[in-house]
Amino acid sequence: MMQATSGNPDPAIAFPNPYLNAEPECSVPRPRWEDSRLCRHADYQLVYAVSRKQFSTSMVWFACLRQESESGPGFASRRAPARVGLTVGKVLGKAHDRNRIKRRLRAAIRAHVALLPTGLDLILHPRRTVLDAEFSSILAEVESIFSRAAESARRNPGGLLKKAPEPAAEVAARAQGDAKRAPRSGATAVRFVGTGQ
Repeated sequence: MMQATSGNPDPAIAFPNPYLNAEPECSVPRPRWEDSRLCRHADYQLVYAVSRKQFSTSMVWFACLRQESESGPGFASRRAPARVGLTVGKVLGKAHDRNRIKRRLRAAIRAHVALLPTGLDLILHPRRTVLDAEFSSILAEVESIFSRAAESARRNPGGLLKKAPEPAAEVAARAQGDAKRAPRSGATAVRFVGTGQ
């Protein structure tokens, strides 16, 4: 039988907290999905405008490095952490199905967001197969996508552009060739301004 003690015992002594003085696992905080979300519509549009569409097993994704000119007000700096966006449209099912897809992808993103380099913006477009796929396969696919995006960013530090700009001479030559082509019957000839035609 326990002996009664006079007064109220100190709760910190009576019920010690093993985590109170625990050492942190690492000195560098791990990036979180909540801190690296791509939220603004303009940022989504910028990623779509300058990046190539990439495909994986159950997702389509877009990635680009932020341009140096975007470091002004309203834009995230290129030295800021990577940002990830999700697009889960109504075509993927009812609200509860879309919410489940988003929950699964957010968990996978949290596990691997540290793989992305600073200054990278990435958007994921999942397919409906994410709803019923094994979670381990979703984790592996997100890890593969993030690794591929990081490698592309390392190889192309200027940004992941959709395509290289065409030389002006090639654009002019193509325009001249189109102007010299005979118009079809009933069609009107098109005059190309600035090509000397």
